Amino acid sequence: MIVETTIHSFSLWHHFAHKPGFDAIAFADLARSLGFQGISLSLNDSNYRHLGDRDSERMQRLREHLETHNMSLEVDTSDTTPSHMSEMLKVAHKMGATSLRTYTRHEGSVQNMMQATTRDLGSVVDEAEALGITIVLENHEDFTGPELAEIVDAVDHPNLKILYDYGNSQMVLEDPEAALDAVLPHVHSVHFKDHVMIRPEHAGQLTVAGVPIGKGFLPLERLTRRLLDQGLRRITFENAWAYRAPIRERRTPLAGVVLGEGSFGYMEPPFNPACVILDQSNFTGEQLVELEYQALLEGVEAYHSVLQNLGCTGHLVSVANRSGK
Repeated sequence: MIVETTIHSFSLWHHFAHKPGFDAIAFADLARSLGFQGISLSLNDSNYRHLGDRDSERMQRLREHLETHNMSLEVDTSDTTPSHMSEMLKVAHKMGATSLRTYTRHEGSVQNMMQATTRDLGSVVDEAEALGITIVLENHEDFTGPELAEIVDAVDHPNLKILYDYGNSQMVLEDPEAALDAVLPHVHSVHFKDHVMIRPEHAGQLTVAGVPIGKGFLPLERLTRRLLDQGLRRITFENAWAYRAPIRERRTPLAGVVLGEGSFGYMEPPFNPACVILDQSNFTGEQLVELEYQALLEGVEAYHSVLQNLGCTGHLVSVANRSGK
C-alpha cells in the first residue's frame, strides 16, 4: 500500500534553536532529502515558532517552496479558545495547510477541561469547514482516549478529528493501545514516535522520555498496523529524542498499565546521551544539534523498517551511510 510520509518540525527543534540559518525552508529541504513528502510545522508561540516570524511574506515563501516540490503542509498550535483558533485557521489557510493541530490549555478538573474544550471547538468548526481546514485535537498529555473521543463526539462535525500520538497517553497513565481503541474511528493524523519511562530516583519524578525511534518500548508495529487497517495513509514521523514530560497530577494507572512493564518499561542507567537526555544544560547547542541529527537518522531507518514490514511503499531513502548535514 502507498503511504505518504511526513515529518514534524519538533524532530529538529534543537536545529531550529541552535543551528545558524536553519529555518522552515531548510527543514523542508532536509525532509525532502530523506524522502518525506510533507512537513508538519509548529507555530506554537507568539512568533509562530518554527516559521520564525508572523510575516505574511515568510508564509508565502514557504508555501511556494512546498508547492514547487509537491510537498504537503500541516501546522500546529495549542489553545482552543475561539479567538486564537480563528486566527490560526486563517494562518493555516494562508499557508496552504490541510490541517491545524491543537490541544487544550484549559486547567482544573478533567470534566471542566472537557466541557470548555468542547465549547471552544464547537464554535470554530464551521469556520474551519469554510476554509477547507481539518482541526485535529491531539491526545497531548491531558486527556485519555475516551475523554478525547467524547469531546469530538459532542461537537459532531466532519472538520473536527483526532491526532493520535503514539506515546502521549502515557502521561495520563493510559496504555497507548487502549487509547487507540477509543479514538480509532476519529483518527485523521498521527505522531509516530518512541518513548521510555524513567524512574523517579533518576529523573526527580516519574517521567516519560523520548528516544530515537526503535530504541523505546512503544508497540510501533502493532499500533501502525491497526491504523493502516482503519484506512490511515499519512503518517507523521516525530523524532522525540531529548523530550521529557512528567506524569499528570491526579492520574492513576488505568486498566492494563503496570509501571515497568510493556510500553511503560523503565530505561535503566547509565543513560547514553545518544539515546536519552534528562538535563540538556549539560550540553552545548552544537552538541545537541549533532546528537539530534544522529537520533533523526537512526530513527528514520527504524521507521522505514516498520513501514516495510507492514507492506507500505513510499519514498523514504536509506540513510545508513549518511554522516553529514
